[in-house]
Amino acid sequence: MSPTSPISSTPPVSGKPRLRRLAFSLTVWWLLLALVLWLLGKALDQPASLAQCAASSAFFVALGEAGDWLRRRRRRAGRGAGRRRASGTETPTARP
Repeated sequence: MSPTSPISSTPPVSGKPRLRRLAFSLTVWWLLLALVLWLLGKALDQPASLAQCAASSAFFVALGEAGDWLRRRRRRAGRGAGRRRASGTETPTARP
């Protein structure tokens, strides 16, 4: 939905509330992933310190966010006129 859509029930979030929500979301994911890694290490009898698990989870969260940013950027770039082919259309090289 576009921000100006009459169907939209809430206005788009921007500025400080958006930044707070992003920071909270990343912190929660980081903590949950650190806890899962730590518990998994305990369960498999290969313990790592909680600090090591927190460092690993920070790396994984950063990697995931970078991938998400790249996916959104490529999706935005593909919205230009004539850049996307309809599924099922053949390209000139599809048949020899």
